[in-house]
Amino acid sequence: MKDEDFTKKVVFVAVCISISACLQVFSDWFIYWRPALLTEFWRLWTAHWVHVGWIHFLLNMLAFACLPFIFPHARTRHMILLLMVLSPFISIIFYWFMPHIEAYAGLSGVLHGMYVAVAIVYLKYPKERNFAILVLALIVIKIIWENTWGNSRTAQLIGSPVLVEAHWLGAFGGILAGSAYLLKRKLIYEKVDKINR
Repeated sequence: MKDEDFTKKVVFVAVCISISACLQVFSDWFIYWRPALLTEFWRLWTAHWVHVGWIHFLLNMLAFACLPFIFPHARTRHMILLLMVLSPFISIIFYWFMPHIEAYAGLSGVLHGMYVAVAIVYLKYPKERNFAILVLALIVIKIIWENTWGNSRTAQLIGSPVLVEAHWLGAFGGILAGSAYLLKRKLIYEKVDKINR
């Protein structure tokens, strides 16, 4: 990783963690709150940046801070785009298809989507393919584990029930985002190839 890329990633992570910490102080104004969602539209995004407590915040920020460094080819602008797209993707699905979800806070659903999207893109790099497959397999195992018998310990740790729907919705959004990126790259390469013939 070039020094310039490393610096961009450090700044990106620091800014995101700082924003999340500031929002955390006034979390009631920023959580996903279904009755207020259509009039306070910022909650579509901010709900994923506030957390139910500081332990929850620290766990998610640790996972977030690792992402750009364990996937060094991931560009900062792509991660920003994922943050901007996955947050409302999850919130809108909650609103329209899961009306029983009244409140939500946490970045974990978006994190699942980001890890899945980046890992899918990493499948195109032969040297990193095995690592990408490992990450995807671990996410699948984690989601299965959470949806069967495993989320009670996490709930005890963060002091709130785990909304596993956010995790699998985020992962699904990540599949869509990663696949769309690969399809776009393929179409660009095919277009360039036709021009060069």
